[in-house]
Amino acid sequence: MTTTPKPPLHAFDPAEFLDNQEALQAYLDEAVQTGDPAFIADALDVIARVMGMADIAKQTGLSRETLYRTLSQKGNPSRH
Repeated sequence: MTTTPKPPLHAFDPAEFLDNQEALQAYLDEAVQTGDPAFIADALDVIARVMGMADIAKQTGLSRETLYRTLSQKGNPSRH
């Protein structure tokens, strides 16, 4: 029996599908409902990337680096 090679899998990036304010809000709502701090932080990171990290930094008064660090998997959003 011969098998055909499978195409490589690509990492899923939810940011590719969050193309309007309603989708962003629904994604964040779902993350918050899980109660999982890591998932909530990841959702905030995804939303910040969609909206533009530089714009978020400007609006919050935080540096882009601080936002990236805070919203990373090892970050802690409650510390800032």
